[in-house]
Amino acid sequence: TSPELDRVDIFVPPGGPPQGPPPPREVFQILGEQGIRDLLKAHYRHLANSEIALLFPSDPAGLEQAADRSADFFVQLLGGPPLFSQKHGPPRMRARHMPFRITEDGRRVWLGCFRTAVDETDFPTEHRAAFEDFLDSFSSWMVNSLEPGPGGPRN
Repeated sequence: TSPELDRVDIFVPPGGPPQGPPPPREVFQILGEQGIRDLLKAHYRHLANSEIALLFPSDPAGLEQAADRSADFFVQLLGGPPLFSQKHGPPRMRARHMPFRITEDGRRVWLGCFRTAVDETDFPTEHRAAFEDFLDSFSSWMVNSLEPGPGGPRN
């Protein structure tokens, strides 16, 4: 094939990387590592049954590993030990997500699944708005395709 046919247009959000405040680090102190892991397991359960399920492992073991990796990231992000960096290296989340076509529609589904998971857990009410603001900003930076639809693996 020609190089032109292999070219994939990558969308870069106009605002660049997230500029807002980080999520409240008090969340780790309140929920602890297990609480954050439970939150991410719930999130991934919802993702597995969503319109963007094709972006995630279909087998239970693979889905659990993905939820654990994501939990490592959120434990670190929310004030816990640097588990993600220790196990997987620097986060560089946008680069890690480049193999997948992430659309605005897919981002909204992801956010909806996260909000549902937060609803189902003992997430500290006083930190929910700031956490959701962070998720909104963070997920906006993950969008890498203007193609319509919920997204999927890049070919």
